[in-house]
Amino acid sequence: MVVCGDDGLAHRLAAELRGVYGEQVTLVVPPSERTERPPVVGRARAASAALLDRMVSAAVNRAGGGAGAGGEPAGSVRVVEAAEATEAKLAEAGVERADALALVYDDDETNIRAALTARRLNPRLRLVLRLYNRRLGQHIEELLDQAATLATGVGDAGLDASTTVLSDADTAAPALAATAVVGTTKVVQTDGLLLRAVERPPLRPGQSPPSGLATLAVLSSNDPAVADGSDGNGEQGPLLLPDAAAVREARGRGTVVLEQVSYAGPSMPSTGGGRGLVPSFGSLFSRRLRWSLAGLVGCVAALAVALTVVTGEHPLYATYMTLLDLFAINEPALHQNLARQILQLLSGLMGLLLLPVLLAAVLEALGTFRTASALRKPPRGLGGHVVLLGLGKIGTRVLTRLRELNIPVVCVEADPDARGLATARRLRVPVVLGDVTQEGVLEAAKIHRAHALLAVTSADTTNLEAALYARSVRPDLRVVLRLYDDDFATAVYRTLRAAHPHASTRSRSVTHLAAPAFAGAMMGRQILGAIPVERRVLLFAAVDVAGHPQLEDKTVGDAFRPGSWRVLALDRTPREERREEPAAEESYEDNRAGDGASGWEWDLPDTHVLQRNDRVVLAATRRGLAELLGRRSRERAGA
Repeated sequence: MVVCGDDGLAHRLAAELRGVYGEQVTLVVPPSERTERPPVVGRARAASAALLDRMVSAAVNRAGGGAGAGGEPAGSVRVVEAAEATEAKLAEAGVERADALALVYDDDETNIRAALTARRLNPRLRLVLRLYNRRLGQHIEELLDQAATLATGVGDAGLDASTTVLSDADTAAPALAATAVVGTTKVVQTDGLLLRAVERPPLRPGQSPPSGLATLAVLSSNDPAVADGSDGNGEQGPLLLPDAAAVREARGRGTVVLEQVSYAGPSMPSTGGGRGLVPSFGSLFSRRLRWSLAGLVGCVAALAVALTVVTGEHPLYATYMTLLDLFAINEPALHQNLARQILQLLSGLMGLLLLPVLLAAVLEALGTFRTASALRKPPRGLGGHVVLLGLGKIGTRVLTRLRELNIPVVCVEADPDARGLATARRLRVPVVLGDVTQEGVLEAAKIHRAHALLAVTSADTTNLEAALYARSVRPDLRVVLRLYDDDFATAVYRTLRAAHPHASTRSRSVTHLAAPAFAGAMMGRQILGAIPVERRVLLFAAVDVAGHPQLEDKTVGDAFRPGSWRVLALDRTPREERREEPAAEESYEDNRAGDGASGWEWDLPDTHVLQRNDRVVLAATRRGLAELLGRRSRERAGA
């Protein structure tokens, strides 16, 4: 395996491939000795990245010298320093002989250029690209797959996941958004396939568990002194893919249950919950102006009723005469009774009052249309919303995900040129421009009435400072932090849980969330997605049964290995019609019993026997998936 990158994701991915999957890895990174001094604003970030790189590299080097955990054979890591992934450096890294190449530079253009070069050097190479631009990623994936097909003469069925385009922002955004929502619904969505897992609180005495497709995990103990949600807490930590006995014994602990599976064609980006470019009536006019207009309309209606009573005319005729008096275009009531004359004078007075109200309405409407493309301010009385700090790559994806769930959001951003401001403007989301470390910025975002705080800026100290200040304002506030260093995130998580035991605290590392999906894609299987379970990760993958003795000719119950993998679904599509991706015109929804001859069949009975030609969806831990894939790689090596 070859990994090329310039940030912490490359190092973590190399450690994942080596430590979990036992693969031999060549890591291509920029030289550690830099001649240019980084700018002042980036020194803290660069120092943090360099520290993490040294920590991960040291861990990788230590792991490369012996056997991996669980008796797995240890791989090795070779480091090649290169400022860019040029053709010469890729050849030096051994791309011609490699099984897979991951290009995880922070710049899309750099990854595309290196991918085109690598595809020319090795047409059979499995490519995994990190691209932020999703539409461009689809075109690049098709282009590289077509180039591989023409160069090798092998169709899509013969190429083992030739090209996969992933985004760390897209991988981490659903997890970050889910932690800010009550119930923490965890969603895996890819090519229209939707897997929804729900975090459920502990059952009360005498309460029966609600129905669900499968129990994916048991959450850790509520004692922050012994459990931080990571791998090293033993029985007190989260239990992934537990059996029925473990679920029964874990009383007083929450669970994560696979609750819904559906498919309705390719997903389309949300337009912000129906808020388009045309403002609604309520946004055109202020509340005070709407009440003024309503009062005038009521007065005109009362005058029309009074004129009907006084003159005995038809109500429609009386209304018409009242409007003529209102606009001062009726004849004076000189020779009529006193009541009629008084009503005409009152109608004229209403007409005088109507003129400034109509002028104010016109000015407000013009101002609304003029500022429709400007950033909105948080409205008065806003409450129960999510305060999102940072509108960079991660923040923009998180904002889109929250609006797809119709969750009210107020954004805080210090950079007036941030890439996410255009998205916030299009979705008509309120934005507070200012440094979150300055006093009054969080108050302007209505933090005292917010439901949750999501701090996803690129600076760990900024996120931590904002979280601590928000907790001083609202001790029970739900807080989610994006932290670069996973060890630092663990320490923050433990401390905040201990200091505020009755509040919900989550700390997430984007590289920690994204690395398992990138590593799984490099192993050549269709990784549908990943969901976080506290500080661990659970993967969903589509796997062919053929060649896996742990699955082939086994029943679903016998194939289930607690803590490693579990079969969730069976592909009923005939093998000759099977594709790597579902067709856009197919549509089937909530299908716990499947849809007959085609599509996925969920909630399989334990007695169902898996055949060689079957294709299944697995929920697996990282080491469980590594065991499935690693055993096959060792068999190929032995052959």
